[in-house]
Amino acid sequence: MKAARLPLLVLAAILLAAMLGPALLPWRYDAIDWSTVRGGPLVDGHLLGTDSVGRDLLARTLVGTRITLAVAIAAAAVALVIGVAWGAIAGWCGGRIDEAMMRIVDALYALPFMFVVILLMVLFGRSILLVFLGIGAVEWLTMARVVRAEVLTLKARPFVLAAEAAGAGPATIVRGHILPNLAGVAIAYLLLTIPQVVMVESFLSFLGLGVQEPLTSLGILVKDGADDMDIAPHALLLPGGILVLILVCLTAAGERLRDALAR
Repeated sequence: MKAARLPLLVLAAILLAAMLGPALLPWRYDAIDWSTVRGGPLVDGHLLGTDSVGRDLLARTLVGTRITLAVAIAAAAVALVIGVAWGAIAGWCGGRIDEAMMRIVDALYALPFMFVVILLMVLFGRSILLVFLGIGAVEWLTMARVVRAEVLTLKARPFVLAAEAAGAGPATIVRGHILPNLAGVAIAYLLLTIPQVVMVESFLSFLGLGVQEPLTSLGILVKDGADDMDIAPHALLLPGGILVLILVCLTAAGERLRDALAR
């Protein structure tokens, strides 16, 4: 855990700024200042300037960071629940049930996940709830494989065999012995799942299929910044830099925690 401390501290600082920062600014993220359109930094109280319709860039970046992290965490939680349940059942039952369940996972791996998510957005609307449910529903496959492999290992451990010999039922063993020993591995791979979800959400928002106005996200801000890159490069560099920093910190924390648990 010590190796993952610095990335987690950086993430905590970003999350704290995203949660508290908008309340400390004089401009709301959706307020339009008609007198300052595409204004530069420090113009009329806008610390980082305004966008193409006069909205404060700093406020929108902080709120966009909050929305992106919220969607990513919620979608990763959906993937965690589905992946742990699927992998634990497959690993514990074994035999034909395990074979059938993992062949389903293999088949789902062959599907173009981005196409599936985009199809869900088109068919059922573009609400933020559907965004994280749709992303989470297609990001659980790796978690299921990891959990299954860990359950197969834990089934052969002496404490599980002792619990079976003592007459404990499958539900008791899974709840009392298997799941607690899966927690560290699940958390490590959860931290590795969140960056994937962040990238998927940002890409969908960049295409206009993710978070919708008046809300914003880092993907929307990167798209808007790319449109104005020639006249306002900071509008792209700020949300893009925060997005890269979040991805690097989450990946580093997850990999270090995974390596620490593997020792």
